[in-house]
Amino acid sequence: MIKAGLVTGASSGIGWELAKIHSSKGNNVVLVARRLDRLEQLSKELQESFKVRVWVVAADISTLEGVNHVIDQTQQEGIFINYLFNNAGFGGWGKFAERTAENDAMMIDVNVQALTRFMHAYLPEMLKQNEGKILNTASTAGFIPGPLQATYFATKAFVVSLTKATSYELRKTPITVTALCPGPVKTEFDVAAGMGNSKMFANGSDAHSTAMKGYRAMMQGKRIKISEFSYTLLIKVFGPFLPDAMVMNVVEKMQSK
Repeated sequence: MIKAGLVTGASSGIGWELAKIHSSKGNNVVLVARRLDRLEQLSKELQESFKVRVWVVAADISTLEGVNHVIDQTQQEGIFINYLFNNAGFGGWGKFAERTAENDAMMIDVNVQALTRFMHAYLPEMLKQNEGKILNTASTAGFIPGPLQATYFATKAFVVSLTKATSYELRKTPITVTALCPGPVKTEFDVAAGMGNSKMFANGSDAHSTAMKGYRAMMQGKRIKISEFSYTLLIKVFGPFLPDAMVMNVVEKMQSK
């Protein structure tokens, strides 16, 4: 049986860094994203640097066909996915009523549907083998409502909630589920979301340190990891006492271009 960690959204940002961190510890990896050239570049780097096995699966996981293609490929190769890094995701800027239903549906398909389907695909085998860890890349957005990115914030609330519940259900097993909840991170996310000129990403964290914090939290079996202490204070200490209107006013200003 071949063991490997599967990383979605591996072509850039946090996913790219998670793949490097996991491989550096001698683990095989399955790299998943749409951009084949970027995956092949990373695959070559990981194999040369860490002497691990790497599988590249180019797929659009906003579609059921794309998700099933990834699952089918790993099953055909006889790979036991003992680490699942559900990292792929994207946002979209603008008032809800001015965005298209199609774009938001695609966001939900990646941020929610694909993540859920991969957990359904690989968690049963983890339980059977009595081994496995899942790291879901959520966001501090998952704890608050987000004007100008209403759907994105809602998808991350789903990820936080799903992680908490499944982690609790698995508490008597060796399997753990962790949600990495970063604030703004300097990746391609802001440009892809149409937020290249927003104030929110001006002082964002770097992808490597964010990925490392998430990886360590996963290895420690933590349920939730908010990557920045300032956001921990805001969400855990002050957040419960702040009116929603005040929080949303701040979020809207931060996301304004």
